[in-house]
Amino acid sequence: MQGEPASDMSMTEAKVDLKEHPIMITLQDAIAGEGFLARITMYGRALMRMEDDGKWWMYGVSPAGIAVSGSNIDEAFRRFRNRYKEILFDIAQESQEFEEFKAEVERFFSEADSDNEDERLWERALTAVRCGPGTPPGPFSNLPRQSPETNPTQIRVERVDANAKPQHFMPSDNVVDTYTVARAA
Repeated sequence: MQGEPASDMSMTEAKVDLKEHPIMITLQDAIAGEGFLARITMYGRALMRMEDDGKWWMYGVSPAGIAVSGSNIDEAFRRFRNRYKEILFDIAQESQEFEEFKAEVERFFSEADSDNEDERLWERALTAVRCGPGTPPGPFSNLPRQSPETNPTQIRVERVDANAKPQHFMPSDNVVDTYTVARAA
């Protein structure tokens, strides 16, 4: 009959049983370096996975150089976030000027893992999400969902101190740290 659901399945989406979960990350930091202050806004990718040790592991895809674990996905994200910031601090410590800092942050962000396995796993997990019916499982079900096409990977490194031109700061420049799960199409 018109107006009635075709089945119970259309009313509630089925759970997707994935081992790897494609995550999109948005982070913003203000980092002080030798004579400069920089704002780094990162739109990255990570792969979240429950390992045999019972911990959630978060593997960076963009940036690829980070892998951390936590007892739950929130703890893994916090540890990932903290490790990322520590790397930015280290790069600032080693940089003599803003342009050197910017180039090294962009290099770090763009560098893939040695065999590009995490990128392939991320793409495979995204395909599984798109091919499977339903909503993300358990700990991912309450996360916001976003299409990777509307949030492409990128990093912006901007000089924001008194020597930056032009100097125009707005509250709309602020970005909230988030992680979202990939949405099917």
